[in-house]
Formats: sequence, C-alpha cells, structure tokens
Amino acid sequence: MPGTLESRYIKLELISGRNFKVPSQRIPAGIYISINLDSSRCWNSAIGVLLSDESTAWADTVTLSLDTSLALSVEIRASFELDRMLGNGEVVGKLETSWDALLDHRSEPFNISFPSVLSVHPSLTLEAVVLLDSDIQDSVLLNSVGECEIVRNTDAGHERFATYMTSNTVSHLNDAVQHFQSVLDQCPVGHLDRAAAFTNLAWARLQGYIQNDSQDIDSINSLFREALALRPQGHPDHPSSIYHLLHALIRCYSEEGTAVYIQESAQLSCKLLPLCPEGTFFHSIAAGANSIDYAIRACNNLPTDASDEGIHFRQVVLDLCTLGSEHRPRALQELAQAVEGRFQERGSIDALDECIQLRREASLHYRFDHQDNSHDLNEAISLYEEGLRLCPVGNTYRDFSLDNLGLALRTRFNQHSDVNDIMRAISLHREALTLCPPGNSYRETTLHNLALVLHDRYAKLDASEDLDEAIDLYRESLQLQQHGHPSRHKTLDNLSSALRYRFTQTQRNGDVEEAIRLCQESLDTLSSLHLDRYFSYMVLQETYLSRYRVQYDLADLISARIREAIDWAHQAEVYRHDSALEAYRICLELFDNHVMARSTIISRREAATAFRDAQSLPVDAASCSIRREDLQQAVELLEQGRGQQWSLASRLRTLLEDLEVTNSNFAYKFSELSKRLSDAHGSAGSADRVAADQAATQYRRLQEQWGAAVADIRNIPGFSRFLLPPSFTELQAAARHGPVIILVASQYSCSAIIVPTSGEPHHVLFPRITLVHLERLKSDFAREIRLASFMRPEETRKELQVLLRIVWDEIMLPIVIVLQRDLRVTSRSRIWLCPTATFTSIPLHAAHPFRTKADGRGRELCLENVYICSYTPTLSALIRSRQTMKTRVTTPSFAAIGQSVPGAGQGGALLTIDSELELVRKLVPTTAKTTTLSGDDATRADEPLTLLDIMENDTPQAEFAFLSACHTAVGDEETPNEVIHLAAGLQFSGFKSVIGTLWVVDDAIAKHVVEAFYENMFKDGAMDCTKAAWALNRATCSVKTKVPLEQRMVFIHIGITLCVTLPHSRTPTILFSLLQFSKVIRCSTITSRGLCFAF
Repeated sequence: MPGTLESRYIKLELISGRNFKVPSQRIPAGIYISINLDSSRCWNSAIGVLLSDESTAWADTVTLSLDTSLALSVEIRASFELDRMLGNGEVVGKLETSWDALLDHRSEPFNISFPSVLSVHPSLTLEAVVLLDSDIQDSVLLNSVGECEIVRNTDAGHERFATYMTSNTVSHLNDAVQHFQSVLDQCPVGHLDRAAAFTNLAWARLQGYIQNDSQDIDSINSLFREALALRPQGHPDHPSSIYHLLHALIRCYSEEGTAVYIQESAQLSCKLLPLCPEGTFFHSIAAGANSIDYAIRACNNLPTDASDEGIHFRQVVLDLCTLGSEHRPRALQELAQAVEGRFQERGSIDALDECIQLRREASLHYRFDHQDNSHDLNEAISLYEEGLRLCPVGNTYRDFSLDNLGLALRTRFNQHSDVNDIMRAISLHREALTLCPPGNSYRETTLHNLALVLHDRYAKLDASEDLDEAIDLYRESLQLQQHGHPSRHKTLDNLSSALRYRFTQTQRNGDVEEAIRLCQESLDTLSSLHLDRYFSYMVLQETYLSRYRVQYDLADLISARIREAIDWAHQAEVYRHDSALEAYRICLELFDNHVMARSTIISRREAATAFRDAQSLPVDAASCSIRREDLQQAVELLEQGRGQQWSLASRLRTLLEDLEVTNSNFAYKFSELSKRLSDAHGSAGSADRVAADQAATQYRRLQEQWGAAVADIRNIPGFSRFLLPPSFTELQAAARHGPVIILVASQYSCSAIIVPTSGEPHHVLFPRITLVHLERLKSDFAREIRLASFMRPEETRKELQVLLRIVWDEIMLPIVIVLQRDLRVTSRSRIWLCPTATFTSIPLHAAHPFRTKADGRGRELCLENVYICSYTPTLSALIRSRQTMKTRVTTPSFAAIGQSVPGAGQGGALLTIDSELELVRKLVPTTAKTTTLSGDDATRADEPLTLLDIMENDTPQAEFAFLSACHTAVGDEETPNEVIHLAAGLQFSGFKSVIGTLWVVDDAIAKHVVEAFYENMFKDGAMDCTKAAWALNRATCSVKTKVPLEQRMVFIHIGITLCVTLPHSRTPTILFSLLQFSKVIRCSTITSRGLCFAF
C-alpha cells in the first residue's frame, strides 16, 4: 500500500513473543519492545514478565500517526529493573522493517522473526490495523530518543558486556566495567538509580571473577549488598537483588569451598523462594540446579554443627525442601544428626525427643545408648531393616541405610556379644563403602564406621588382622576430614585407641608415640565444655599406662595422674560441681611438683609444655576462685600457674642465693639432689624389666632424699615456705609503689583483679566481654595494625580508634572507676598491668575514648592522661626486680647495639640503624661510660641467640633495656599463659626496667619516639632508669603530630621504676639499648637482624 498511509494512523497490538534469550545471559526483570519511528522518536511497550518457557505475553496496544517515514525498526530489549529502568536495557533482537510489511497481513495476527540469539530465533506475534481519522480517540505520546550521559554509559556498558560474554575478550569486560563504574560515580547517595548502578557494576565484575579475570570477590559482594540495602522488602526489584547476591555467594562457594558462603546462600534462598511466582523464568532459574537447588545440595554435604545456630541452619535447609523433594530425606537426616550432636554435648533428653520426631529409627538407637532400653534398640534395628528394604540396589540413599543398620547391629553386639551381629555389621559397612568411591562426600564416614566394627571384633575376638585393617581405615578417614570437622576428634581418639592396642601386642614405640600425639590433637580440637573430652582423656590416660606397663617409665605414671586431675577439673566445671576449685588446686600442685624436679630452665619448659591442653588451667582456676568470691586465692592460683617454669626458676634462683648466704651446705646439697633427680627422671624408662626396676628404685630414693632436704631447709628460720607457691601477702609486695591490675581471660569469665598497696583485692567484672570477644578483638587489632602500615602517617586511623574505644569503654574505664572511686588512686600515679591469655595481645595501655565530653568542653581523658602504665608478666617478676634493685653506681655504663645489615635469611637492610645509634650516643649523658656496637661487632655469628640463652644469663646489675625492635614484647602464641617474650626474658635475667614493642616498628618513624624518650630520660643530665615509664609516657604524647597512632602505642614499659643510690664498690650498672632487629621470639629463638648480648 505505498503512498496510501500519509495522514493516517495504524493500530499496532503487541500480543506475545517467544524464544527470548539474553545475549549476556543475565536474568532479566522483564522484556519490552521498542519501536523506533525515526531518529528522534520511539515507542516503548510495557515490561512483560518472562515466563519459564522463555515467552512473554503483553496484549499491549498503541496507535501511531503515520506522517513520518515508512521505515521503522523493532527492537526486543531486556530490562534489568522492574521499577525505574536505568538506561534502555540490553538488545535481544533488532529488525529493520516497514509499515507496509506490517500491514500486509490483513488485520490478522502474524509473527515476525529476529536474527538468532544463542542458537534460537526470537519472535513476536503482532497485529496491525490501519485507522481513519474518525476512528482515532487518542494517539500515543512518543518518547524522545535523546539520552543523557548516564543512559549512554549504561547502554554502552550493556553492549560491551554482552560482547564479552560471547567473545571472552577481557578488553570488552574492562570497557563494560569502566562504563558501569562511570555510571555509579554519577549516582551519589540518594540517587534513584544508585541500586541499579551497583547491580550492573557488580554483575560485570562477578563474571570476570568466574572467568578468572582478576576480580576482588569481597568488593563484588559488597556491591550486591549495597544494592539489596537500597531495595528493601516490598520494592519491585527486591527479589532480583536477593538473587544477585545469592548467585554471587554460590559462585564464591563453588570456587573457594568456604562454608560461610553457602550458609548465607541458604538463608537468602528462604527469603527468595516465596517471592518467585510459579511459572516464571525467574522462578525456574532461582530454584534451579545452579541456585537454590545447588545451595540445598551443598548444605546437605556440610559437616554437622550441633550448636543452636547450626540446628537453626539445618531447619532453614529443610524448609527449602518441599514435600516430595529428592533432597528432603537427606535434609531431615542432617537436621536429626545436628540435634543428636546437641544431645551428646549437653545431655538434654528434650533434644533427643526432638530428634526422635525427626528421625525415629536413628534416634531410638541413640536413646538406647543413653537409657539402655533394649526395646528401643530392637525397634530401631527393625526400622533400619525396613528402611534398607525401601532402598534397593541403585537407590541414592542405600549407603545411609546400610551404615545405620550396621551401627545398630554393632551396638547390640557390644551389648550381647552375638557374633552374628558383628559379622553382618561388617558386611553391611563393606557394601556401604563400595557405594562411596573416592570423591564421595560420605566416604570418610563410611570408612570410619567400617573401622569401628573391625576394631570391636578385634577387641572381642582378638583377630589381629582386623586391627591392622581398622588402623588403615581410620587413617584414610582422617585424611579426608579437614581440621574443624565436627567428628575429627572421634576419629583421632579411635585411631589412638587402635594404635594403643597394637602397641601392647608388638611393643613398637612408634605406635604409642603416635597414639599420644593423636589424643593431644583431639583434646586441642574440643572446647573445655565438650562432653567428649572425657573419652579423649580416658584414651590418653590408658595410653600412658600401657606404655608404662611395657617400658616402666615413671614419667608415664605421673602424666597419667596429671591427666586424671585435668579431667576432674574439666568435668567439675561442666557439671558445676563444688569440687572444681579443689581439682584446680591439685592440678597446679601436680604441675609444680612435675616441673620442680627439673634442674634447668630448658628441662622445666619441656616438662611444662608437655600438657598443651592444660594451658588455660591457671586462668580457669582463677575464674573459678573469683566465682566463689575468693580473690586472694585467685591471685595465688594465677601466679602459681602462669609462667610456671619462669616463676619457679626465678623463685628458686632468689631462694638459693639467700640460702647460700645462710647455709651454703644445704644450698649445695639441694642443688646436687635436684640435678641428680632431673637426670634420673630422663633415664628411668627401659624395655629391660630389671633395669627399669632398678631405675625406679633409684628414682624413688632420690625423691625421698630431695623431699628430706626440702623439709630440712624449711626448718631454717626465714625459709618456712621454701619452694611453696607464694601467698597473697607475699604477692601483694608487687603493689608497693602502685596497684597491680591482673586481667583474667578465661572461657568461663573475663574480669580484672586489682591488687592494691594494702588491703583486700578488688574485683572488676566485664559483663559484655567474653573470651570469644577478646579473640575477635585481638584479630581486629592485628588486621588494623597491618592495614595501618599501608596508610600515610597523616591519615586518621579511624578503625583503630574504634577498637581502642572498645578497650576503654569495656575494659579500662571500669578499672579506672574502681581505682579512683574505691582506692583513691590519684591522677598521674603509677599502675602495673598484668594481662593473661588473650589480654596479652591487646594494647590495654593505649585505651582511649576518642570523643568529646558530654558537656562539649574538651575531649575525654584517655588512660595515658590519667595514669602512667607499666606491664609485668607476673607479680613475682616485679617483686624480684625490686629485691635486686638495692644499689646503684654513680658512673653507669651504657651499651647501644644495632645491626643494619643482618645475615642471610634474617630480613632486609635497615637503613636508619646507624643514624639512630648516633642519635642515642649524642643524647646519653657524658657522665656515662658509653659503648656502641654495630655491624659484625653486633652479631653472634656462630648461631642464633635464643630466649633460653638470655634466661640462663644472670645479670643482676643490669638496670634498663630499650628494645627498639619488632615484636619484642609479644608472647608465644602456643603458650599464652607462659608470658614468654624477649622483654620478659631480659627482666628475668636481671634487667629491672625494659621497654619493648608489641608489633612491627617502622624504622623511619619510630626514631622520633626513641629521640623523645631519651630526651626525657636524660632531661636532667643524669641517667636514671626509674624515669623510664614516665619518659615513655611523655615521649608518646609529644610526638602525636609526627608519629601515627599505631607507632606510638607499639612501645610498652615492663618492670619497676624505683631505685636507690649505690656505693662505689658495686659493679657498674648497665643501661642497655638493642636497636632494630626484626621478628623476635615466637618460640625460643631470636631470628634477629643481628644481636650481640655480651658485656
């Protein structure tokens, strides 16, 4: 009909469309049609919902004037927003046509086909009718084709991203990301399109992550979270925002296997599923194999978590499984196992009854285990038999049914010793194992179950081949269980038990050594309140006794006794029994005796660290005593247990020195007996029964002689408490010049005990702080300190300030209130902090509110404004430093030691060392005898200097050490209650006052603190170590504009501040400065950047 359309109208009805695939493979919010009439005008249809068969129905009609060109283009576009659309979406198909072609179908519906997209041809069903002027009611108001920059950039981003998805050319992805980032930059907070801009950018970057095109997944997830926050429940695009985040988390899990991703995915799936209308394409994708269905399958394969959160999570997964879902039986199974686990941990019959409702056949078995009801067991076996009949060969869940029935038969075998039960159980478990080939997620459980029944048959029928196979199966199962697996401790205990059995047969020492190590690992994995610790202790105790019966080593008997006492303490805490405190006292007494029999610091450390699972006993004992309102005993127990080998060695050294003066014969006799007893302890074990008996007799004789010597010494006036733990009255001497605050970090409670100069100790409870909070705070500090090292010095450390505010509000402010209100400790007084466990890793001295006063008049005071803080590893260490600070010379010596070029493997060169040494040399008073060592002179070339070397070195005249190096006041993470670090080691060896560091020191910046410190230290032209804490306090305050926060708070003072005048006859006091050696002391070796420790 050419030439007939001028001044007429056409009525175009958009009926439907099909085969809509989006080139970028994004999930569209809907599909719309755009008809471009000319270069400046277009008409856009309503957005139609895409159905599950990739079709859309519109029934949308438009009347258009035909006073323009006869040519037109029809575009199918995908919109990614239902609410307000950002840009024009993505082009699905484009067709150039004319009005004549559309009107050539005589007012009948017709189809038009578009070029292929992802191997299919999109098509539209239309109807076109020509109207006369008299038929026109209203004509449509057309859209302008003119576009703003945001729209142009968005459309360009969609186009480049679609090109990337079809070509995999990274440059196209980079272009898309750049366009989408530009759009986001133009959508500030409050902009209506900000959520859409977040989503487009995040989706493009996510595809880059999936294709390994170097995208940061954490920042991608953050973008999706931002978009979801801007589209709350009720927003039209709320479901799609949930889906986008869900999709990203599932991708993260599939790439990295981190459980937290899939757990959050399950939570999001529960929110998303009700928002997805049945029959829509969105529902089919969201609930499909790569989304919610994947999340369910992955969650069903996660390890069992018996915590309240874990059980809630399992309920969430079950809720996702509709009735009839193939995943619902497994989800029920996992939920039941979680509830059973809670019963095993807490012993709640209510939990078990709940479990029976979830999985009656399995739970009846467990209830039999704990209530010994044979009817329950037989009913459970019958139900298992029925379940197995319902799972014939080829059924997905046959392996579960085989294992469940096998375990129930094993239980009945152990109860009634019917060989037929164990024979069938082994057969069932072997079949189950064949159904779980390598790579099957259930294989480790099936391996363990088969090992169990073979282990049991060996124990009853003495079949050695069963034991060897069981050990091999346990090992294979253990290899498949990652650290953190909820059942790993059971496999460790069972493998240990099997190895112990084999050791009693073969007497191979490797088996029993491995058995002990496995039990210790099992105990390390369990919390102190876990009921299964009892079984781990039992296996370990039996292992020690088995080794004693073969090797007759008395140390095994002692270890078994200590283990029994530790278990008593733990069980008393679990059941809140009144004997808990007595158990702790006996534990610590046994430890003291165990360590005391050693003659050297090295042997004492080895003895004390042999019981890794007992590291928390001192703080747990103190917590127990605090809960019983006996603060004096809490202080005594804590001091007795912490720094066990160091405290004992320090106590022994001081006592022997005094005893040498009073009675040198007794001192010599005691020292010789201690050495002989220690040597005998290490040589008592022997496979020769006669030799073992002789060694044991000799050991007992030496013990009696040693005990008699100790009794004789205690009869000497002034030595009545020789080698006994110090009493509170003795320990209170540590607070002679200011209160000592002991911070107790126990799994049962976290609080502080203030030991005042006189009177009763005061308790400060931290109601909102638990050990978990402290561990998180420790981790947060480590992270922020690390991040701060990448910041410019002038940048504000906001996150670090937040953490220090928490330390002030929750920990130090309650302590300051008691100091000021109850003890009347005046401002600028000295206080000593004695942190334990996790408290040792938190910069308590730097606590700061970082806020303005409530009345607006100035800033709130921080801890360093109120008091001058020092640290002490133990109260005994502080007392010993004061006792040895009796004299002082008028001409002290000062040694400054530094190494700018460390040896191979000890770190890079430190360019500021020489200048810092020169700076210190200039600041030292001329009255002092000064020595500077650097380069080769400052290095012990033959071997590394260890902390034990320092501890063994006795330097009673040494007064002060400034450790301007990295990590010099950081304890051993393996034994946090042993307060082992270089600064404490120097104090032990004789230094009265030490300045150390908590983390990495920045050489170029820290020199300002060093300079300010020595300027204050030597302000009066004299060298006085009593001013060290005050000088450090002044120095850190004076360099605030030069030195960033983390480099000011890195320095701490340890030790005393009071000394008196000395006569000239004494050896010159040594003031010692060790400069800039990097990572220091993790266990016992200084991996330094050069250090000489010789006078």
